Amino acid sequence: MKEYDVTALGELLIDFTENGKSGQGNPLFEANPGGAPCNVLAMLAGLGHKTAFIGKVGRDFFGEMLKGAIREVGIDARYLRMDDQVHTTLALVHNDESGDRDFSFYRDPGADMMLGEEEVPKELLRSTRLFHFGTLSMTHEGVRRATKKAVETAKEAGALISFDPNLRPPLWKDLEEAREQVLYGLAHCHILKISDNEIQWLTGLEDYDAGAAWIRERFSIPLILLSMGKDGSRAYYQGRMVEAAPYLRNDTVETTGAGDTFCGSVLHYVLERGLENLTDGELAEMLDFANCAASIVTTRKGALRVMPSGEEVERERAARRV
Repeated sequence: MKEYDVTALGELLIDFTENGKSGQGNPLFEANPGGAPCNVLAMLAGLGHKTAFIGKVGRDFFGEMLKGAIREVGIDARYLRMDDQVHTTLALVHNDESGDRDFSFYRDPGADMMLGEEEVPKELLRSTRLFHFGTLSMTHEGVRRATKKAVETAKEAGALISFDPNLRPPLWKDLEEAREQVLYGLAHCHILKISDNEIQWLTGLEDYDAGAAWIRERFSIPLILLSMGKDGSRAYYQGRMVEAAPYLRNDTVETTGAGDTFCGSVLHYVLERGLENLTDGELAEMLDFANCAASIVTTRKGALRVMPSGEEVERERAARRV
């Protein structure tokens, strides 16, 4: 028996999200705790899983705020490092009229980039059932080495590996380097969560099924999850494709964290059920729960502190069936 259900490594940062205008007409921004790996862990912790995070923040106001936030939602923060020299990474999230997001990062450098290979806790990775990571911890050489050491340590210890590219083009020197690191993730994961625009960018194919086939031809990934926003989601498993409809809402505030909520929900199902011999019905159940959870978080500012509970998701699903 392993002590932790899920450990993740990556960025923990402040998402400044727009929240109205001042009396002078200037935009107001709310400082929300964020970062994709910790958003995923927050959803899992809320569903009853024991989670831990590996990463780095600055020893500053925002770093202390983030450390308190992950503890508050039940994530083990003992492996969060604090940098005395480099400030916590900040991201400004802008939403256009259609709800699409644009990110501006203050990260040159940011503390999350400063995690070193020697700071990766091997004992933690050997005691986790599943390890999750993305590519923001692979944009620069030092933290990239730390990420790959964590992947290799967890995999050698028999952990399932989950990967979400979570591509943010402004953070890369060039997209060819980003592609190289995404391909590394595909070569080492058992579970891939990828978005519609990411699969098109990676494969050069407009058709999602063709893109998934392109990935399957090159990598032995047992479960591929495709999130398609307002078009729902798909699971590709053992040569089969299962699709689930979205939960469309009129009360969406912003979409930050929706993909992470979806990912955490899927990992919850895998931890409960396993990856072996999943039926189409089980895959559909998994996707429906994840789609519903993702829709709920879009009605709230931020993500990490406001993940939906399992009870909320089941109530929403039951209401749809009526």
